[in-house]
Amino acid sequence: MFGGGTAGNEQLTAVTGLVLIVLLAVIGVTILRLRGPLLSIHLFVGIALIGPVALKLASTGYRFVRYYTANPRYRSKGPPAIALRVIAPFVVLSTVVVFVSGVVLLFAGPSSRDTLLPIHKVSFFVWVAFTAIHVLAHLPAVIRVLTAKSTASPLDGGFADRLRELDGRGGRAVSLAGAIVLGVVLAILVIPEFGPWLSTHGFHHH
Repeated sequence: MFGGGTAGNEQLTAVTGLVLIVLLAVIGVTILRLRGPLLSIHLFVGIALIGPVALKLASTGYRFVRYYTANPRYRSKGPPAIALRVIAPFVVLSTVVVFVSGVVLLFAGPSSRDTLLPIHKVSFFVWVAFTAIHVLAHLPAVIRVLTAKSTASPLDGGFADRLRELDGRGGRAVSLAGAIVLGVVLAILVIPEFGPWLSTHGFHHH
């Protein structure tokens, strides 16, 4: 995806995953007390996550499509472990539910707390559980991709793949930066919607 063949797709997925780990760590801290400044951060980062999450879904979805449409390079790369393929639909579904419910909850305001908040909370914990498994399973690969250095020579078969990876590096950097900027811009645009939540007791019941 965005150039670089299977190696480029793996690198984009890994770097995007690293960005998500950092942002999700921030979200985790804000959950400790969803009031005042931490609530503002929770809302802002939650919306900002939309861009990187969409890119992560796109990069992994691209690999899925290329593999199951019998692309030779992705076929030779092989599929993810069976356990990861089993939980993948749950990761995607819970991701969609937690973000859609969160956005709807934000715009609907505190009056929707009793109906929408339980959906958001349950989907969030389900999402965290499956995403944690997904991230931990991929962590060794993420570290390997991010620390890998090319040892290929012009005479071996991996050199061509390395050239393709380098050719796509600019596209991957632009796509990641674009996803982050998109998320931040969306978060800035919806800041006015934070007001009703900040003036009440946040996500807690009265």
